[in-house]
Amino acid sequence: MNTPTCFFLSSTEDHVAHLVLNRPEAMNTMHPTFWRELDEVLTKLHTEGTARALVISSTGKHFSAGMALETFSGAIAMDDQSPEGRAAIFDLLTDMQATFTKIEALRFPVICAIQGGCIGGAVDMVTAACIRYATADAFFCIQEINIGMVADVGTLQRLPKLIPFAVVKEMAYTGRRLPAQRALAYGLVNEVFDTAEAMLAAALQCAKEIASKPPIAIWGTKQAVNYARDHSVEDSLRQMGWLQGAIWSNAHVRESITAMKEKRAGSFTPLSALQSFKALG
Repeated sequence: MNTPTCFFLSSTEDHVAHLVLNRPEAMNTMHPTFWRELDEVLTKLHTEGTARALVISSTGKHFSAGMALETFSGAIAMDDQSPEGRAAIFDLLTDMQATFTKIEALRFPVICAIQGGCIGGAVDMVTAACIRYATADAFFCIQEINIGMVADVGTLQRLPKLIPFAVVKEMAYTGRRLPAQRALAYGLVNEVFDTAEAMLAAALQCAKEIASKPPIAIWGTKQAVNYARDHSVEDSLRQMGWLQGAIWSNAHVRESITAMKEKRAGSFTPLSALQSFKALG
């Protein structure tokens, strides 16, 4: 069942959530409402515990042309003439950064299906995902330098952990486009497809496979991988010991092996729904 908003179509089927950027006439640019709606959807998926994987795709020729100009105008205009205004810039940016960090911090993996342009803020968004598929005509562009600013919502922090540092610098300093095949060669995308339809089918199939595993084992794997990215091997192994001790389940291992032998889908306990402290008060 689809749930439309101003900017997205949202659905969940067989534990696979699918979020679709649905403003092709505006090249799926990130208007202020985009940020509010995305934050709300991600928070809902995170707390409910029913989704086991999320696919983010879009409509039209381009995945997203990045930040809409309205984001920097009107009620949230950037004031660089006073310390109070500059402090507000900081608060605005940290709020936007937190929304994309929610993609990275979700309790389940996120797969982005990218066609056409993935520009500016869209690069910030997809670098927070776990897996990226692209069409042959896709390209990535750190557009911010072309409009006189520094990319500030995650690209410069996450992209160097995904592709060679020198390539990041070339993109960030020049604003040049990184085409899909080079992105594949560098490891930014997992696979390149001839059509958007084939790409989306592959993304949904990958999500379906993830959703067939024990949710707590997927949660633990994501925790371990993200921790290892930012810590030493020694620290990561220590963290792995505590993590495995916390989530080990004989029942899940038995069910996984039995289901594999019987060539059927496994039956696993979902993640618990999260209750906010505010709701408990």
